[in-house]
Amino acid sequence: MSLRIQMLQVARRGVSQLGEAGDAVRHFLKSHLHHTGAGVDRDGRPDLYYTIFSLAGLQALEEQIPVELVREFLRGFGGGDGLDFVHLGALVRCWSVVGGLERSLRDGMLSRLEQFRARDGGYDGVSGAPHGNAYGCFVAMGAYQDAGVEMPAPLEMVRSLKLLETPDGAWGNAPRLKMGSTNATAAAVTLLHQLGMPVAQSVGEWLLRQMHPQGGFLAMPMAPMPDLLSTATSLHALACLETVLAKDARESCLDFLDSLWTADGGFHGNWADDVLDAEYTFYGLLALGHLA
Repeated sequence: MSLRIQMLQVARRGVSQLGEAGDAVRHFLKSHLHHTGAGVDRDGRPDLYYTIFSLAGLQALEEQIPVELVREFLRGFGGGDGLDFVHLGALVRCWSVVGGLERSLRDGMLSRLEQFRARDGGYDGVSGAPHGNAYGCFVAMGAYQDAGVEMPAPLEMVRSLKLLETPDGAWGNAPRLKMGSTNATAAAVTLLHQLGMPVAQSVGEWLLRQMHPQGGFLAMPMAPMPDLLSTATSLHALACLETVLAKDARESCLDFLDSLWTADGGFHGNWADDVLDAEYTFYGLLALGHLA
């Protein structure tokens, strides 16, 4: 099962936990799909990256997607010439939702994606980088899966992840860091799980230590507050590790999610965030799904 489909299935479980709030979330996500077929960013402008989350959220809610409108928006990017690494991955991912991508365009996109392969076998947002990072590998793996093409030399990517391990038993986003970060660790765990590679159970214990006393997970040790992205990715990685949250931890995480949700139907990214968007709303559904 691909990364995208796996997360979508979990998010659908999250939808079942919304109850009467489901209508507000549905209205919010519909309002974040532009009349051009694009998702909108935090300023309300059409954006390819945010389109991923608008589409995924609507899929989780089993809402109809205006397929032809979205395809027309995506066609405007052609084969992804000039797109940066993240938006190139987003283009492939969006096409996988609506279908209809020509094989020649798909192959061209994946060829351009390989230009961002680092010299150590991982992936980075900068072409020709010496080292890959966990997020880059996650984007690349997701793009290949959504394109229905096997990633070339996946073990080279695994070896690059080995270079990102930190002395505290986690992963960072660059080699030789002394302290791990939550999202890099969660990405590495998820990728290794996808490839059937073993992951030490102690990694789950490291992730659990990043949990804030009031619920949610910190982006790294000593971070000032928990955030929704780190919470969703941690819960996803813990599920991959088959690590079960204690009842009180689960309840505090649910309280944390409730503190970020608004009656407008969207989720904030953290307690200091005052803007709602489709990305964090999808992560809210993902986290809810893991806590269901």
